Amino acid sequence: MSLTISDVERVAKLARLELSASEGAATVTQLNGILAFVEQLQAVDTTGIEPMTHAVELVQRLRPDFVGETDHRAAFQAIAPETELGLYLVPKVIE
Repeated sequence: MSLTISDVERVAKLARLELSASEGAATVTQLNGILAFVEQLQAVDTTGIEPMTHAVELVQRLRPDFVGETDHRAAFQAIAPETELGLYLVPKVIE
């Protein structure tokens, strides 16, 4: 696939970008280079290759999952201005 200057001008208009003639020509060249590289990548036979989440095999170091703090809800709600059924009551702010 190859882009033309009119394609780039249309995309620039949609993106609300202002490109000079030299910028438009340079953009066409750069985008065509990118598309050529994508075509090269698509030409590679990847049959039988398992998809990867990373470029190299990584093993996540996991820490043990344990409760490190006790429940302080009762102490916090004891000093709150108003609570009801374990919830904090606040003034209405939206009409």
